Parts: sequence; structure tokens; C-alpha cells
Amino acid sequence: MSTLENTPQPVEDEALQRRSRRSFLVAGISALAALGGWRWLATRPDEDGVPWPLRRVLEANQQLSEAYFSNAHLAPVFPRHRARMPRVNGKAGLRTPLDTATWRLRVEGIGPNGVPQTKEFTLADIQALPQVEMTTDLKCIEGWSTVVHWAGARFADFVARYPLAGPAGQQLPYVSLVTPDEQYYVGFDMASALHPQTLLCYEMNGAPLTPEHGAPLRLVSPVKYGIKNIKRIGTIRFTSQRPRDYWAVRGYDWYAGL
Repeated sequence: MSTLENTPQPVEDEALQRRSRRSFLVAGISALAALGGWRWLATRPDEDGVPWPLRRVLEANQQLSEAYFSNAHLAPVFPRHRARMPRVNGKAGLRTPLDTATWRLRVEGIGPNGVPQTKEFTLADIQALPQVEMTTDLKCIEGWSTVVHWAGARFADFVARYPLAGPAGQQLPYVSLVTPDEQYYVGFDMASALHPQTLLCYEMNGAPLTPEHGAPLRLVSPVKYGIKNIKRIGTIRFTSQRPRDYWAVRGYDWYAGL
């Protein structure tokens, strides 16, 4: 009678053991390689808050977004009845109480004659521009989105009525928008700022903006993630240098295009 000890081990079991050993070795080598790669990445010099290799990836994403961007590329619009109240997300730039009655929009730039100029505007000045309404999707970089009905003036109409972006044909390439307390700030390339769906917005879902949603004036750009849709604008600066951006210096994409 044969015993278990004398029974030859099946070839399949031997092959399985060899594969298991190989899998273990491959997994171990992969883990060591991943650890080494992470340590290498973590020791790279930072650029705007992130290691430079990651910043290069973000720059590549920006190049793709810019190549796709055009005034003909419009964000989808929805029936007005689908509009909902978006969540209150982020308080940077909103913590200091603001008297909306005395609020003024400060604009710094260069006039048509090439001379630096600074002007102030009231909310009535913005409301005197042609009103534009749109129902679009507000997309957060965290992954949620809400359809919202907006009303305001096109940024392009503001620039046309109050030319402070530089002489005709020589417009400055960037725009900086900052809250009155300077605690939140975003940067836009001029092409994105002049997109036909970029609004200086003063109404949301048929009512004036509330303080937590950026009263008296905020930016709405449905071709950008919500991090670019700055609330409570205090200052607009037209500039030749790419402006700092609140979330870009914290490791996010400066362009933030959809």
C-alpha cells in the first residue's frame, strides 16, 4: 500500500509553487521600486508647492486644455428648471465682513493710450452693461457638480466698455482677480477671461448673490473648475506676468480648464 509521503507531488503543484515564488519576488521588487520612486519624487525641488516632476505633468495638462480651448467651445447649457442652489464650499476671502453698500470694484491696468490707470466701479456700473443669463454646470475639482442659473455681465463686455487691458491689438495677456481682503486670488489668461461664458455675476437662481456665494460680485466661468470662480471680487488687475493663483500654489493646475 502506498502512503501519502511516497506519493509523487503533482507537476501542477510544483508549477504553482514556482509561480507563487515569482509573484512574491515581483511584488517585492515592485514595492521597492515604488518606494524608491516616491522617495526620489519627494526629494525633488518644489515649483509652486509641488515637486517639479508633478508640476510638469500639470503643465502638460494645461497645454492640452489650451489647445482645445476656443470661444466656439462652449460649456453645455441646461433648462432653467434644473437649477439648484450650490453648496457653500470654501471661506477663503469671505471671512471679513463686507459692507456691500460701500463696496467698489478696483481695476488696475493700462488705458488705450498706454498709460497705467486705476479706476473704481460700483455694482450699478456693472449692471449697466448688457445682462447675460445662463444655466450651466458648476463643477468642483472635488468631484461634485450643480446646475446653477447665473446672471451678470460678460467680462468681455466690461473690457470693451472700460478699456483697461491695454491698447487695441496689444492687450495684456493675463488677469488677476483678488478678494477685498486679498486672502483669495485667481489668475486667468486673457483668452479665458474673454470667453463668451465668463461672467461678472451678481445674481444666482433669480436672486442677488448672498454673502456666502460671493456678494456683491463674483466670477463665473463654466469652462473652468469652481476653484477659478472667485467669489467677492475686490480688485481686477491686467498684467503682463502670469498671476499667482490660490490653489495653484497649493499643488493644483493653474489653468484648471474643463
